[in-house]
Amino acid sequence: MASSPSGGSNFESGLEIRTRSVEQTLIPLVSQITTLINHKDKPKKSERTLAAIHRVGQAVSVAVGRFVSVGEAIATENQELKEEMGQACFEARRAGDAIAQLTDVGTAVTVQSDSRVTVFSDRTGMVKAARLLLSSVTKVLVLADRIVIKQIVASRNKVLVTLDHLERVSTFQEFVQIFSQFGNEMVEFAHLTGDRQNDLKDEKKKARMAAARAVLEKCTMMLLTASKTCLRHPDCESARINKDAVFQRMRCALEQVIEIVTEARSSGENKISPSSIYNGIKDFKSNVESLRENLYSLPPQSVGSHLETLVERTEDFTDSAYTSHEQRQAILGLCQLARQDTQQLVHAWVEAQSTHAKEATEEMEVCILKTCQSASDLRRELHKAAVSRASDLLKVHGEQLPLRVLKTSGAEGNLEAVAEYARTLSEQKEQLVETCRLLCHVSGTEPLEITCIHAEETFHVIGPQIISAAQTLALHPSSKIAKENLVVFCEAWESQLCDMALLLREINDVFEGRRGDKRSYLSLPRPGKLPANLKTAKAVKLDAEEQTGVAKLGLELRLMSSEVDTEVDKWEEQEHGIVQHSQSLASMAYNMFLFTRGEGLLKTTLDLFHQAEVFSEEGIQLCSSLRSFTTQLVDEEKALVTTEMEKLAPLCQQLQTGAKTPVQGKAATFQKVETSIQTSRATLAVVLSLLPLCNKLNRKYKSERSSLGSPQGWREHPDASTPAKNGTLNSKNTNGFGVKSLEQHMVNLNLLESK
Repeated sequence: MASSPSGGSNFESGLEIRTRSVEQTLIPLVSQITTLINHKDKPKKSERTLAAIHRVGQAVSVAVGRFVSVGEAIATENQELKEEMGQACFEARRAGDAIAQLTDVGTAVTVQSDSRVTVFSDRTGMVKAARLLLSSVTKVLVLADRIVIKQIVASRNKVLVTLDHLERVSTFQEFVQIFSQFGNEMVEFAHLTGDRQNDLKDEKKKARMAAARAVLEKCTMMLLTASKTCLRHPDCESARINKDAVFQRMRCALEQVIEIVTEARSSGENKISPSSIYNGIKDFKSNVESLRENLYSLPPQSVGSHLETLVERTEDFTDSAYTSHEQRQAILGLCQLARQDTQQLVHAWVEAQSTHAKEATEEMEVCILKTCQSASDLRRELHKAAVSRASDLLKVHGEQLPLRVLKTSGAEGNLEAVAEYARTLSEQKEQLVETCRLLCHVSGTEPLEITCIHAEETFHVIGPQIISAAQTLALHPSSKIAKENLVVFCEAWESQLCDMALLLREINDVFEGRRGDKRSYLSLPRPGKLPANLKTAKAVKLDAEEQTGVAKLGLELRLMSSEVDTEVDKWEEQEHGIVQHSQSLASMAYNMFLFTRGEGLLKTTLDLFHQAEVFSEEGIQLCSSLRSFTTQLVDEEKALVTTEMEKLAPLCQQLQTGAKTPVQGKAATFQKVETSIQTSRATLAVVLSLLPLCNKLNRKYKSERSSLGSPQGWREHPDASTPAKNGTLNSKNTNGFGVKSLEQHMVNLNLLESK
């Protein structure tokens, strides 16, 4: 039968599964049908076994029928898919009927005396029907996924049209009206693309989507102030340059999103892996180690040429004016050592081949070990050089001296000072751009490489934008809008420095083997929410005394987040809803811990309160997953989980209410900070008690479910006979047609595991 979606993710129909929602919809179906086909074919079959097989077959037939009705309704509303969807639905219905017929063995009459063709007498027919069912259901889901893509493209087109109108407006009144429409369209686009980003299986595409969405989110506020400045000072060339750069960057980001969702080829994808020294050294070591298995798999000269290619790439480090003499000498020395070890390996290799050796000789084995070690030492030195450079730059640029002077000089109309510190900022920009390039070499994973490229591009673009905004203010020092515009671009620069600090930590985590490829849960600012909406309260930073006051709480939060990470790593199903929500909570708690130290992405109290609000929402989502999980448990087990779960919801509600409650004054604000962290800590404590319990029960449930005698995965809900209402198929529904609506129907029909 068709391979599992979790494997190659391609079914016999040739359809590639690119999203987790499609994959997760199919995995339980694959599991249940596999169980049905692989039932124990005992000579004697009890009435219980026969009845169970009969129930499974009927459940499949009924569930597929309802699933198909959803697909047919989608086809009716989307004429371009009508023919393909209709054929896939027809095949799915036919396969479901065949499975129902083959499992119609519910009577107590023995199979030997029954002339009917059943699953016991026609295993081949059952396998054929299962293949047809899986391939046709997959096709229905993938076709429905096209509609999701169509929605995103349509939303982008609306944004582009409004963006063109915004660029051409000539009055403030017209601008305000169109920008309001633009904001609503961007919110819709952010929601659609956010869902898509979370649904993508390919981590590289997910990282590219995150980068493009981050550009759109930050540029929305820049577009507002840059456009207003241009309207107020229509004859100012620097204001026009500033505005044009924002519009251009937004259009590029919109195009990148569409390239990702439509699987279009992009030049951005070609900038990544080939230039990464980390990946190059990894491949080099892999080729060297493969010689143990096959001496004749590669020509001897290929290893030497591979190393020379790597050495050429290290010139990004050694040719840099910012690399210290000691680091340059260390890198050059390790390159030379790697050359010597590789030459010795090639010599031993050629000798082994000349004697027609079948496996690596002892001399070769020693050379392989030495060559791999020298390559690892080189990688370690390059990592050290890039990370130390980035750390030093972040410390220096954390003072924000050029930005402060540009704001002051601009407000004073001092064009000479603006020009002087514009040169300083340009130099800092070049240092940061080059450092991002070095970090890309040592980042360790393709998603982090993409994030490094995004950071490099962001510094490269925002630097000149700050300068043009400062020049505009210097020409119009009394202009409030020009001053606000400069502040917005400076904040974008500062925000990117914070992102770079977080990126640096992630690169170190990967290099040192901590947290693997897990991505931090970045929830600030939230997709689609305009920065203007966040300025209802004053954003302040904790002073040294306040940081000391919450240091102990922060450390406890850090320890708990590590314990949660340890517990979720014990789960076999890393895609389980309980696991994913718990991981997000742990990552947000880590962000809060960094805040107590004056580090990380959360810089002000407003940032923390917003993070606490999102933390509470994630906790509520975890409660929902836990409730779904308990539906498969017996009463005694359900009571154990429910008892702990009932502690979670009130804490989340308390945290959410506290985060939204406005306070005034320094003392009250600090008290709110302390309370938010305490409540978050209490929430994690409950999560820690739930994770091992649920993991144990989940393993038990999976073990029981693998037996055909307990077909809980196919048991119908009490209201399963109620037909689906037409309202769920309304094309104006915010969820639209596509994977999510189909997946929900699969849940209702018990073709999905409870999440």
